[in-house]
Amino acid sequence: MPTITADDGCPLHVEVSGREAGPTLMLSNSLGTNLNMWDDQAAEFGKHFRLIRYDRRGHGRSGVPAGPYSFARFGRDILAILDALKIQKTHWCGLSMGGMDGQWLGAHAADRIEKLVLANTNFYYADKTPWDERIRFVREKGLKALVGPNMERWFTKDFRVRAPQVIARMTEMFVSTNPDGYIACVEAIRDMDFRASNPGIANPTLVIVGKHDPATPPSAGEAIVSQIKGARLVSLDAAHISNVEQPRAFTEAVLDFLL
Repeated sequence: MPTITADDGCPLHVEVSGREAGPTLMLSNSLGTNLNMWDDQAAEFGKHFRLIRYDRRGHGRSGVPAGPYSFARFGRDILAILDALKIQKTHWCGLSMGGMDGQWLGAHAADRIEKLVLANTNFYYADKTPWDERIRFVREKGLKALVGPNMERWFTKDFRVRAPQVIARMTEMFVSTNPDGYIACVEAIRDMDFRASNPGIANPTLVIVGKHDPATPPSAGEAIVSQIKGARLVSLDAAHISNVEQPRAFTEAVLDFLL
Protein backbone atom coordinates (compact mmCIF):
# COMPACT_ATOMS: atom_id res chain seq x y z
CA MET A 1 0.00 0.00 0.00
CA PRO A 2 2.47 2.69 -1.14
CA THR A 3 2.04 6.42 -0.88
CA ILE A 4 3.18 8.10 -4.08
CA THR A 5 3.83 11.83 -4.18
CA ALA A 6 2.53 13.89 -7.09
CA ASP A 7 4.63 16.64 -8.65
CA ASP A 8 2.95 19.28 -6.47
CA GLY A 9 3.60 17.33 -3.27
CA CYS A 10 0.15 15.76 -2.87
CA PRO A 11 0.35 12.26 -1.33
CA LEU A 12 -1.63 9.68 -3.32
CA HIS A 13 -2.73 6.44 -1.67
CA VAL A 14 -2.17 3.46 -3.98
CA GLU A 15 -2.78 -0.28 -3.62
CA VAL A 16 -1.24 -2.86 -5.95
CA SER A 17 -2.44 -6.48 -6.08
CA GLY A 18 -3.03 -9.36 -8.48
CA ARG A 19 -0.56 -10.96 -10.90
CA GLU A 20 2.80 -9.30 -10.36
CA ALA A 21 4.11 -10.30 -13.79
CA GLY A 22 0.79 -9.83 -15.59
CA PRO A 23 -0.36 -6.95 -17.78
CA THR A 24 -1.44 -3.91 -15.79
CA LEU A 25 -4.99 -2.68 -15.21
CA MET A 26 -5.59 0.60 -13.39
CA LEU A 27 -8.98 1.37 -11.83
CA SER A 28 -10.29 4.85 -11.13
CA ASN A 29 -13.15 5.82 -8.84
CA SER A 30 -16.25 7.98 -8.99
CA LEU A 31 -16.86 11.21 -7.12
CA GLY A 32 -17.47 10.62 -3.42
CA THR A 33 -15.93 7.15 -3.24
CA ASN A 34 -12.55 5.54 -2.63
CA LEU A 35 -10.65 2.62 -4.11
CA ASN A 36 -12.83 0.14 -2.20
CA MET A 37 -15.66 0.78 -4.65
CA TRP A 38 -13.85 -1.86 -6.76
CA ASP A 39 -13.87 -4.58 -4.08
CA ASP A 40 -16.35 -6.69 -6.05
CA GLN A 41 -14.01 -6.73 -9.06
CA ALA A 42 -10.59 -6.87 -7.43
CA ALA A 43 -10.27 -10.63 -6.94
CA GLU A 44 -11.38 -11.57 -10.47
CA PHE A 45 -9.41 -8.78 -12.17
CA GLY A 46 -6.39 -9.77 -10.07
CA LYS A 47 -6.37 -13.25 -11.62
CA HIS A 48 -5.49 -11.71 -14.97
CA PHE A 49 -3.77 -8.39 -14.24
CA ARG A 50 -1.39 -6.53 -12.02
CA LEU A 51 -4.11 -4.39 -10.49
CA ILE A 52 -3.60 -0.77 -9.44
CA ARG A 53 -6.22 1.02 -7.36
CA TYR A 54 -5.82 4.50 -5.92
CA ASP A 55 -7.65 7.28 -4.13
CA ARG A 56 -7.79 10.42 -6.24
CA ARG A 57 -6.69 13.64 -4.57
CA GLY A 58 -9.38 14.96 -2.26
CA HIS A 59 -10.67 11.45 -1.53
CA GLY A 60 -9.95 8.46 0.68
CA ARG A 61 -6.45 8.37 2.12
CA SER A 62 -4.92 10.71 -0.44
CA GLY A 63 -4.11 14.34 0.27
CA VAL A 64 -6.54 17.22 -0.02
CA PRO A 65 -4.73 20.21 -1.52
CA ALA A 66 -6.69 23.41 -2.06
CA GLY A 67 -8.91 23.35 -5.16
CA PRO A 68 -10.19 23.75 -7.71
CA TYR A 69 -8.79 20.66 -9.44
CA SER A 70 -8.82 19.80 -13.15
CA PHE A 71 -8.60 16.67 -15.26
CA ALA A 72 -5.16 17.73 -16.43
CA ARG A 73 -4.19 17.73 -12.75
CA PHE A 74 -5.74 14.30 -12.19
CA GLY A 75 -3.95 13.08 -15.30
CA ARG A 76 -0.58 14.19 -13.96
CA ASP A 77 -1.37 12.34 -10.73
CA ILE A 78 -2.07 9.15 -12.69
CA LEU A 79 1.15 9.46 -14.68
CA ALA A 80 3.06 10.04 -11.42
CA ILE A 81 1.67 6.76 -10.09
CA LEU A 82 2.65 4.88 -13.24
CA ASP A 83 6.13 6.41 -13.23
CA ALA A 84 6.70 5.59 -9.55
CA LEU A 85 5.65 1.98 -10.17
CA LYS A 86 7.83 1.87 -13.31
CA ILE A 87 4.87 0.99 -15.53
CA GLN A 88 5.09 2.19 -19.12
CA LYS A 89 1.57 1.17 -20.26
CA THR A 90 -1.64 0.09 -18.57
CA HIS A 91 -5.19 -0.80 -19.41
CA TRP A 92 -7.61 1.72 -17.91
CA CYS A 93 -11.03 1.20 -16.32
CA GLY A 94 -12.71 4.23 -14.79
CA LEU A 95 -16.27 4.90 -13.68
CA SER A 96 -17.88 8.34 -13.67
CA MET A 97 -14.95 10.65 -12.79
CA GLY A 98 -12.69 7.72 -13.58
CA GLY A 99 -14.14 7.62 -17.07
CA MET A 100 -13.44 11.33 -17.41
CA ASP A 101 -9.83 10.63 -16.38
CA GLY A 102 -9.74 7.98 -19.10
CA GLN A 103 -10.89 10.43 -21.76
CA TRP A 104 -8.12 12.84 -20.75
CA LEU A 105 -5.53 10.04 -20.85
CA GLY A 106 -6.68 8.80 -24.25
CA ALA A 107 -6.29 12.28 -25.69
CA HIS A 108 -3.16 13.44 -23.87
CA ALA A 109 -1.21 10.33 -22.79
CA ALA A 110 -2.21 7.69 -25.30
CA ASP A 111 1.28 6.19 -25.28
CA ARG A 112 0.78 5.18 -21.63
CA ILE A 113 -2.59 3.47 -22.19
CA GLU A 114 -3.50 0.17 -23.86
CA LYS A 115 -7.31 -0.23 -23.84
CA LEU A 116 -9.83 2.18 -22.29
CA VAL A 117 -12.98 1.28 -20.37
CA LEU A 118 -15.15 4.36 -19.77
CA ALA A 119 -18.10 3.52 -17.53
CA ASN A 120 -21.10 5.65 -16.53
CA THR A 121 -19.44 8.87 -17.56
CA ASN A 122 -19.87 12.11 -19.47
CA PHE A 123 -17.70 14.43 -21.56
CA TYR A 124 -19.21 17.92 -21.12
CA TYR A 125 -21.90 19.75 -19.16
CA ALA A 126 -23.38 22.72 -20.98
CA ASP A 127 -25.40 23.74 -17.92
CA LYS A 128 -23.09 24.45 -14.98
CA THR A 129 -25.91 25.49 -12.64
CA PRO A 130 -26.59 22.06 -11.03
CA TRP A 131 -22.92 21.73 -10.13
CA ASP A 132 -22.79 25.23 -8.66
CA GLU A 133 -25.90 24.40 -6.65
CA ARG A 134 -24.33 21.19 -5.37
CA ILE A 135 -21.20 23.07 -4.28
CA ARG A 136 -23.35 25.57 -2.40
CA PHE A 137 -25.39 22.79 -0.79
CA VAL A 138 -22.33 20.90 0.46
CA ARG A 139 -20.72 24.07 1.81
CA GLU A 140 -23.88 24.96 3.71
CA LYS A 141 -25.15 21.55 4.85
CA GLY A 142 -22.36 19.00 4.41
CA LEU A 143 -22.26 15.64 2.65
CA LYS A 144 -24.52 13.85 5.14
CA ALA A 145 -27.45 15.98 3.97
CA LEU A 146 -26.79 14.81 0.40
CA VAL A 147 -26.90 11.06 1.14
CA GLY A 148 -30.53 10.44 0.15
CA PRO A 149 -30.43 12.13 -3.27
CA ASN A 150 -26.97 10.72 -3.89
CA MET A 151 -27.99 7.09 -3.29
CA GLU A 152 -31.01 7.64 -5.55
CA ARG A 153 -28.62 8.69 -8.33
CA TRP A 154 -26.18 5.88 -7.66
CA PHE A 155 -28.58 2.92 -7.42
CA THR A 156 -32.02 1.89 -8.61
CA LYS A 157 -34.85 1.73 -6.07
CA ASP A 158 -35.01 -2.05 -6.38
CA PHE A 159 -31.33 -2.41 -5.56
CA ARG A 160 -31.57 -0.01 -2.60
CA VAL A 161 -34.37 -2.15 -1.18
CA ARG A 162 -32.76 -5.55 -1.69
CA ALA A 163 -29.17 -4.66 -0.81
CA PRO A 164 -29.27 -2.49 2.35
CA GLN A 165 -25.83 -3.64 3.49
CA VAL A 166 -24.28 -2.47 0.23
CA ILE A 167 -26.08 0.86 0.50
CA ALA A 168 -24.78 1.24 4.06
CA ARG A 169 -21.22 0.54 2.89
CA MET A 170 -21.45 3.02 0.02
CA THR A 171 -23.08 5.61 2.28
CA GLU A 172 -20.19 5.34 4.73
CA MET A 173 -17.73 5.72 1.87
CA PHE A 174 -19.57 8.83 0.67
CA VAL A 175 -19.91 10.63 4.00
CA SER A 176 -16.27 9.94 4.91
CA THR A 177 -15.15 11.96 1.87
CA ASN A 178 -13.46 15.24 2.72
CA PRO A 179 -15.96 18.01 1.81
CA ASP A 180 -13.22 20.31 0.49
CA GLY A 181 -11.86 17.54 -1.72
CA TYR A 182 -15.37 16.72 -2.90
CA ILE A 183 -16.05 20.34 -3.85
CA ALA A 184 -12.71 20.70 -5.65
CA CYS A 185 -13.57 17.61 -7.70
CA VAL A 186 -17.06 18.91 -8.49
CA GLU A 187 -15.41 22.04 -9.86
CA ALA A 188 -13.32 19.86 -12.19
CA ILE A 189 -16.40 18.01 -13.43
CA ARG A 190 -18.32 21.25 -13.93
CA ASP A 191 -15.57 22.74 -16.07
CA MET A 192 -14.47 19.70 -18.13
CA ASP A 193 -14.91 19.74 -21.89
CA PHE A 194 -13.70 16.81 -24.01
CA ARG A 195 -15.75 17.65 -27.10
CA ALA A 196 -12.70 18.63 -29.16
CA SER A 197 -10.26 16.04 -27.80
CA ASN A 198 -12.36 12.85 -27.81
CA PRO A 199 -12.33 12.41 -31.61
CA GLY A 200 -8.54 12.17 -31.40
CA ILE A 201 -8.61 9.10 -29.11
CA ALA A 202 -7.25 6.06 -30.95
CA ASN A 203 -7.07 3.55 -28.09
CA PRO A 204 -9.51 0.61 -28.28
CA THR A 205 -12.41 1.82 -26.15
CA LEU A 206 -15.36 0.23 -24.39
CA VAL A 207 -18.11 2.51 -23.07
CA ILE A 208 -20.41 1.08 -20.38
CA VAL A 209 -23.74 2.74 -19.60
CA GLY A 210 -26.41 2.05 -17.01
CA LYS A 211 -29.93 1.79 -18.44
CA HIS A 212 -31.33 3.61 -15.39
CA ASP A 213 -28.47 6.07 -14.77
CA PRO A 214 -29.80 9.58 -13.99
CA ALA A 215 -26.34 11.02 -13.31
CA THR A 216 -24.66 10.14 -16.62
CA PRO A 217 -27.53 8.92 -18.78
CA PRO A 218 -27.08 6.41 -21.61
CA SER A 219 -27.24 9.26 -24.13
CA ALA A 220 -23.97 10.61 -22.74
CA GLY A 221 -22.22 7.28 -23.25
CA GLU A 222 -23.72 6.95 -26.72
CA ALA A 223 -22.32 10.38 -27.59
CA ILE A 224 -18.85 9.31 -26.43
CA VAL A 225 -19.09 6.19 -28.61
CA SER A 226 -19.93 8.39 -31.58
CA GLN A 227 -16.86 10.57 -30.89
CA ILE A 228 -14.26 7.78 -30.56
CA LYS A 229 -13.66 5.75 -33.72
CA GLY A 230 -14.32 2.04 -33.21
CA ALA A 231 -15.64 2.41 -29.64
CA ARG A 232 -18.00 -0.30 -28.39
CA LEU A 233 -21.05 0.14 -26.16
CA VAL A 234 -22.35 -2.17 -23.41
CA SER A 235 -25.56 -1.38 -21.49
CA LEU A 236 -26.14 -2.79 -18.00
CA ASP A 237 -29.36 -3.03 -15.97
CA ALA A 238 -28.16 -0.54 -13.35
CA ALA A 239 -28.09 3.09 -12.32
CA HIS A 240 -24.86 5.09 -11.88
CA ILE A 241 -22.47 2.89 -9.88
CA SER A 242 -22.97 -0.05 -12.20
CA ASN A 243 -19.96 -2.06 -11.03
CA VAL A 244 -21.55 -2.29 -7.56
CA GLU A 245 -25.16 -2.79 -8.66
CA GLN A 246 -24.29 -5.35 -11.35
CA PRO A 247 -20.87 -6.65 -10.28
CA ARG A 248 -20.85 -9.86 -12.29
CA ALA A 249 -22.13 -8.33 -15.52
CA PHE A 250 -19.70 -5.42 -15.17
CA THR A 251 -16.74 -7.71 -14.50
CA GLU A 252 -17.61 -9.96 -17.45
CA ALA A 253 -18.01 -7.01 -19.82
CA VAL A 254 -14.62 -5.59 -18.88
CA LEU A 255 -12.78 -8.91 -19.05
CA ASP A 256 -14.41 -9.80 -22.37
CA PHE A 257 -13.10 -6.52 -23.79
CA LEU A 258 -9.62 -6.57 -22.26
CA LEU A 259 -8.85 -10.24 -22.80
